[in-house]
Amino acid sequence: MRYVCALATAALTAGANTADAAQRGFAAVENRAAFVQIISGRDLRRLGINVSVTPQGQISGRAFGYPVSGTWQWQGSYFCRDLHWGADHLGSNCQTVRISGDTIRFTADRGTGQSADLTLR
Repeated sequence: MRYVCALATAALTAGANTADAAQRGFAAVENRAAFVQIISGRDLRRLGINVSVTPQGQISGRAFGYPVSGTWQWQGSYFCRDLHWGADHLGSNCQTVRISGDTIRFTADRGTGQSADLTLR
């Protein structure tokens, strides 16, 4: 389980480079109202991952065969989540959010960490 957890954690937090060039074409989502408008009624998907992020602050779904659950809130210009995956607590992290078409990009550690691109469906 630990090996699978490490792989899934990497997949949930890895992806695009956070350099300026990688951000071109993505618009910043800077407030809760804009974020809620984007995610309402839609799932976030990526290979092996299918999660829902509700306007009420809940996160639920599955990643690589294991349940995902958690909560989120908006703080300043950051999406801050506290996430559980299977039996593991992935912890809290505040992230920047950017959008381009049906792709939403979360960048960990207040925009200084790794990014993950998910498709809105």
